[in-house]
Amino acid sequence: MSEITFIAGGATAAQGFSATGEHMGIRRNRTRRDVALIVSEVPANAACVYTQNLVKGAPILVTQKHVENGIAQAVICNSGNANTCNANGIEIAEGMCSLVEQYIGVKAEDVIVASTGVIGQPMTLEPFQKNFGKLADSLEDTPAGGTRAAEAIMTTDTVSKEVAVRFPLGGKTCKLGGIAKGSGMIAPNMATMLCFLTTDAAISPVALKRALTTVTADTFNMLSVDGDTSTNDMVSIMANGMAGNTPIEACMGTDYEAFVAALYKVCEKLCAIMAKDGEGATKLLVCEVTGAKSTATAKLVAKAVIKSTLLKAAIFGADANWGRVLCAIGYAGADVDVSKVDVNFRSNRGLIPVCRGGAGVAFSEETAKEILMDDEITVQVALNSGSATAKAWGCDLTYDYVKINGDYRT
Repeated sequence: MSEITFIAGGATAAQGFSATGEHMGIRRNRTRRDVALIVSEVPANAACVYTQNLVKGAPILVTQKHVENGIAQAVICNSGNANTCNANGIEIAEGMCSLVEQYIGVKAEDVIVASTGVIGQPMTLEPFQKNFGKLADSLEDTPAGGTRAAEAIMTTDTVSKEVAVRFPLGGKTCKLGGIAKGSGMIAPNMATMLCFLTTDAAISPVALKRALTTVTADTFNMLSVDGDTSTNDMVSIMANGMAGNTPIEACMGTDYEAFVAALYKVCEKLCAIMAKDGEGATKLLVCEVTGAKSTATAKLVAKAVIKSTLLKAAIFGADANWGRVLCAIGYAGADVDVSKVDVNFRSNRGLIPVCRGGAGVAFSEETAKEILMDDEITVQVALNSGSATAKAWGCDLTYDYVKINGDYRT
């Protein structure tokens, strides 16, 4: 078996997890699932990272309190209403957790709660109270259950997002998977959307938190669709230990590094899926930076490139306007010698050099356009000043982004 293998499934890929999603009346559209539930057979060690927006949804505040002891056993999340800036927000979030205890038997204080949707929309517990039995009855430890959960957390997403891997750990086979939602209001500095991860690996709360924070810094914090950081962003992970590996206690060693590598693979894949599904997007935009003096410099440059509105528009139009890449590098605030910068555009259709030593080189506009017509574009930036690297994910900017956000509430 290879070290890390992608497998089918998401939230239910790991041993001991069940999930589901149903329409419970939060959304007016009865064909859309709007509440997701994920449950571990046993209490799990847990960790979360949260939005850096000063305006935080009530579910964030409740979850912070619940996960303070490093334990959780269930996740409940609704779409269609962010439960943010509501006078009764805490009451609603705590009520959702109490319903999990009533119907599933998981203690309310061991529930991670999340919401996504319109901010400032009135909300009541009534839809949950009326339909929670249906949600509880549909729980499954199957891929189908996980898919329903992934569908239930979607807002403007056009595809559900699920990823899972299998990997060896201490002589045992472990699995780690998750679901995510994110299409708009996504910007670096974390987390940038909703993501619920599950694993049957045994790992201490301290090591789990360090692993999640480390991986988030290199994945979800390097993702941007539109530069807006939401009020409800959260990434959570539950580790129930049912794979039976020797528990990882310290934030070091072979097993810890293997766990971090598996977690990175899942989160990296989810980043790419979310970026490609950005609101109105037609192309995934990736920036790979090499040769930086430091990781911080590499990250600043990569983020600046994928967040550039001008470059995003050029990518939409398949215009090899490499000057916009240099422009973004120039205002990134990074320690860069522009006279050393090389830039290539790459896709599955080929690679074309467009800049060497901070100056343009002759290239075929027709060939460049053909390369940029692909739906996955990589901007390769070589700073040629060191050995640090970074990667960031984004998407093109299209007419449809404005259409979607022009009437989002209605």
